[in-house]
Amino acid sequence: MAIGPLDGVSAYARAMRTTNPLGDTAPKQGGGLAPSNPPSGGGSFGSMVENMVSETGSALRNAETQSIKQIGGKGDLIDVVTAIGAAETALDTVVAVRDRVVSAYSDIMRMQI
Repeated sequence: MAIGPLDGVSAYARAMRTTNPLGDTAPKQGGGLAPSNPPSGGGSFGSMVENMVSETGSALRNAETQSIKQIGGKGDLIDVVTAIGAAETALDTVVAVRDRVVSAYSDIMRMQI
């Protein structure tokens, strides 16, 4: 499956809404969107990526657990489908952000100094 340039942007926006549900993107003092001191609530890009990866791992483990319950006859099929859909969405988001980071890194490396 090919990931377009807007997929990474929309994945990043979804991830930012996850880590910052209030959507506080108002310009800070100094005119930029990013504060010079990231908020203690994990506002840095690194902590956002770390949070995304851990949530994706949790979603994948949940999907696996629900699948095992269904195989054993103790789970509900709707729970399995929901868990697998959530895990797939989380993994697609992480992959899209990773692809955009790699693309941005490649662009930076091609810049002339």
